[in-house]
Amino acid sequence: MTDPAKFLLVDDLEENLLALEALLSREGLELHKARSGEEALELMLANEYALALLDVQMPGMDGFELAEFMRANERSRHIPIIFVTAGSSDAGRRFRGYEAGAVDFIQKPIEADVLRSKSSVFLDLYNQRRQIVAQRDELASLSDALRSADQQKNRFLAVLAHELRNPLAVLSSGLNILDRGQERVDVDQIRQLMRQNLAHVTRLVDDLLDINRIERGKISLRKERVCLNEILPAALELAGPAIAAANHRLAVEMPAEPITLEADPARLIQIISNIVGNAARYTPQNGEIDVNVSRADGFAVIEISDNGIGIPPEQQSSIFEMFEQSDNGLGIVGDGLGIGLALVKQLVELHDGEIRLQKSAPGEGSTFEVRLPLATERR
Repeated sequence: MTDPAKFLLVDDLEENLLALEALLSREGLELHKARSGEEALELMLANEYALALLDVQMPGMDGFELAEFMRANERSRHIPIIFVTAGSSDAGRRFRGYEAGAVDFIQKPIEADVLRSKSSVFLDLYNQRRQIVAQRDELASLSDALRSADQQKNRFLAVLAHELRNPLAVLSSGLNILDRGQERVDVDQIRQLMRQNLAHVTRLVDDLLDINRIERGKISLRKERVCLNEILPAALELAGPAIAAANHRLAVEMPAEPITLEADPARLIQIISNIVGNAARYTPQNGEIDVNVSRADGFAVIEISDNGIGIPPEQQSSIFEMFEQSDNGLGIVGDGLGIGLALVKQLVELHDGEIRLQKSAPGEGSTFEVRLPLATERR
């Protein structure tokens, strides 16, 4: 809601202030009253005014002096001033008033229609100026967002080109070798490499399609009662190649009693395998990855820890955003498009769960925690 505009009324006589207040009062307008120039200056330090109506003849600091102080101050110099005077309106007084910064004079006794009409002009100008400032700020914000989106798009396209070029090069080389039918070539090894790289490309495309479906609201979960104890081995098996390739040690701790969830089993496998796969990719050779499953407050808690490169503090707030990848300067940057954790977050939230980075520090590894609601007991 927009804050109301404010007028400043300055007169040493309370009855004059009450009369001005009665004439100008309207919805969406605040009227602040001051009995002296000094009191008016104090109010101007804390408020922004659309118009100031100043009595000319006041004891101590008169209206002309107050106007000169206002024009000398950066905060109040742009406030329009209308002088209200009961004295003579000779040319000399008017000249002094305009020189002090007045935009108009109103003679006492005040004509109500004239006062309302003139004050309405400045109120409208003030509101229009505020609207223009708000539109300018909105345009600046949109411009920054578009610039950021453009940079993100360019970064994404560069990463996509890199991620596709490498496996496609392996596939092309493998086909060339197989076509030439060279002797003493390990055909099975070449085919295995080709399968691995084809699986990598497939994973990239699947992630992109999933993100697009979620953002368009086109993805639907096929929930059923599943036992996390049975799902976990399948999820870890998917991350197995990345763990084996880096010779990591995987430790799994899970309670003996079954943990039952209402979940989409395929998406649950995708959530766990993605986080564990990330841990494997961001951990140097011969690292350690721990998966701990427990119950707490009606939730299944899946805690995945590693002793990898960790995430710098300045990057931790954005790791669940699209196209973000951690790079702590140790020369290890994960493969993929940087959409894995963004996808995982959305899948977890579709299950009415939450994911958070529990702790992380450069060189000390990371711990992620996924909380998913337990299935209600059947009667």
